[in-house]
Amino acid sequence: MQDFILPDIGEGIVECEVVKWLVAEGENIVEDQPVVEVMTDKALVEIPAKYSGVVTKLYYTEGNIAKVHSPLFAMQTTEEDAPQLGSKPNEEKMSTEVVSSNSQLMSNQPLSDIAIKGASKALASPAVRRLARELEVDLSQIVGSGDKGRVLKNDLNVTTSTMNQPITDKPAVSGGKRIVPIRGVQAAMAKHMMHSVFTVPHFSVSEEIVMDKLIETRAQLKESFEQEGVKLSFMPFFIKAMSLALKQFPIINSQVNADCSEVTYFDDHNIGLAVDSKVGLVVPNIKGVQHLSLFEIAVKSNELVDLARLGRLSSNDLKGGTISISNIGVLGGTVATPVINAPESAIVALGKMQRLPRFDENDQVKAVNIMHVSWSGDHRVIDGATMVRFNNLWKSYLENPITMLATTR
Repeated sequence: MQDFILPDIGEGIVECEVVKWLVAEGENIVEDQPVVEVMTDKALVEIPAKYSGVVTKLYYTEGNIAKVHSPLFAMQTTEEDAPQLGSKPNEEKMSTEVVSSNSQLMSNQPLSDIAIKGASKALASPAVRRLARELEVDLSQIVGSGDKGRVLKNDLNVTTSTMNQPITDKPAVSGGKRIVPIRGVQAAMAKHMMHSVFTVPHFSVSEEIVMDKLIETRAQLKESFEQEGVKLSFMPFFIKAMSLALKQFPIINSQVNADCSEVTYFDDHNIGLAVDSKVGLVVPNIKGVQHLSLFEIAVKSNELVDLARLGRLSSNDLKGGTISISNIGVLGGTVATPVINAPESAIVALGKMQRLPRFDENDQVKAVNIMHVSWSGDHRVIDGATMVRFNNLWKSYLENPITMLATTR
């Protein structure tokens, strides 16, 4: 029998939420087989098995919080895969400590908080489970109102009050409410945005981009990209143009330290893409865009967006960004004032494309495709004039894409 200890996932993470068990008690598993999905404040992580064997106990139900370095599940390993505990002097001590900590876990944790074979799959916190036992309520028979069907205290109160009231023809009406804890990526983003808003002095610059020539260029390249199995959206053009403009305005790709005594300029353009994923808002970034072609940018951006929507981003995908793009237009947004993804110094929000009337050089009204863009900058290191000049250069590449594609990368 071996306890699988939740490993140190890195990035200073000390706990995570058990999102989904990929195995069941009594199931045979093999080495490196994915066993469980856990949610950290960085990303959704898949934990693989270290050895082959049979899962004998799951110490947490889905929705519970597991601590790093604590037992996650127990298994009976096969003889050839079993670790040799006596091979090193300190390994026997480590094994004893694991067994001791596991015994303490089992003695202190209510049986209902541990996933037992055949037990209810209802999601609930230890406090709610304890209250359910006191009220003699079967959690498996309650439809939870919380996230992912989690049973909340209010659900128990409604259930017991319904049980105690006589049956009447008039349906009961109550003004209920529910409280859902903010966890994982959503909690990390909330804290990060609070830090950004209260520590970074924002200023904004808005502009509109005429998209007609970019639409034509994309149409000309789309088929050749698709032949290579790559979907070409407008985003790679925005990213490529941004990188070219950053070469002329390195201050936009910089970061200021906490006491505003130093500015760090980054040679690499690690451009982040805000993605509305299944685990909340995440901002993975494409590393070293200044070295990539338009095709390579399209490949990488598609890959990151797909991973984000599946909740499969790595911690490396999420760290090291130097500037970000938020595409609110895909959701129908027109204009926004984006919040800087600190410690970065700038972010741009792209609005939806609209067919609007504009005057041409002969003062004749014509219909053009317009996209509104809105920049937010860190006013400690970027002034308004610099941001406008940077935006003008970026805009020129987008409105005349032939100049962007002709520029050496």
